[in-house]
Amino acid sequence: MADATTETPAAPTGIPGIIAKVMKLKPVRVFQHYAVSGGPLMASGLANQGLFATFAGLWVGFSVIGLVIAGDPALRSSLVDTIANAVPGLIESSTSDGAIDPDDLLAAGILNWTGAIALVGLLFTAIGFLGSAREAVRRIFAIAPDSTFFLLLKLKDLGLAVGFGAALIVSTVISTVSTSALGWLLDLTGIGSDSMVGTVAGRILGLLVALLIDVAVLAALYRVLAGIPIPFRRLLGGAIIGGVALGALKLLGGLLLGGASNNPLIASFAIIAGLLIFLNLVCQVILISAAWISVGMDDAGIAADPVAAEKERAERERIAELERLAKEAQEPRGLARLFRRRRRPADDGGAS
Repeated sequence: MADATTETPAAPTGIPGIIAKVMKLKPVRVFQHYAVSGGPLMASGLANQGLFATFAGLWVGFSVIGLVIAGDPALRSSLVDTIANAVPGLIESSTSDGAIDPDDLLAAGILNWTGAIALVGLLFTAIGFLGSAREAVRRIFAIAPDSTFFLLLKLKDLGLAVGFGAALIVSTVISTVSTSALGWLLDLTGIGSDSMVGTVAGRILGLLVALLIDVAVLAALYRVLAGIPIPFRRLLGGAIIGGVALGALKLLGGLLLGGASNNPLIASFAIIAGLLIFLNLVCQVILISAAWISVGMDDAGIAADPVAAEKERAERERIAELERLAKEAQEPRGLARLFRRRRRPADDGGAS
């Protein structure tokens, strides 16, 4: 009689087959990983912290702007436009309407007790936000919390907070210089910077600069803040996906605030509600992009935590060895063989 062979189960067909194929798609697996890791809940917590950090940052940031670059109206206007584009619908600028007049913030000043309170609040909220963002990203990658001494972590977060603020200023300078260079080039070619072509080109250039800054910030958040050794190619791919999504959110941010103000239930605090919705979506984009990188690394067999992966591999080998020894002991004469194997080194040593 022929030996029975194990047949491979047939692949599902029809609707179950379609569902099985859909579940294997990377975007679907990314959202599943994001949900299982607690991404929506962590994004909500980050959005709440980001809300307080935003208001404290606006107070302190505009006070510093009023002191440092008050004599350069062009640079001040460009910086206001950059902040307005980063948080659409909140600050009134030369290109968009907003709920807050920047002149009121510029006149507030930081050299008083309200400015001091705002500065302390900014430090606590910014550092707290970055610390929570680190733990959220590490949880997406299934990595244990950072065990570095907490004071060193706080100093690291403070440095990154200053770095992100500097990145905002650098992006403003780059945007101003690139826009001026583009206008000069268009005027030189006879097209004119005020023409339709010049306006569209300036808008595209501004979006590209904002995309580059968003990609750099996301890459720094994943690699430097969270401290995850992500290969450059996968880091860049995930950061670009997140940067494009953040750019789309910024373009639609004004609609979010407008929709909140049209809702009679929340009209009295429409700015806060709209900003909270916007920040929640931003934090979800950050964590979903991290989940995209994490799933891609798992598919490629790349460990997000090499030390933990090595410990897990050693533990699996130890368990496999114990199982092999237990199985060998159950075989006939297995105990005798194990006894002789363990006695042989001692006997040899005694003979020598």
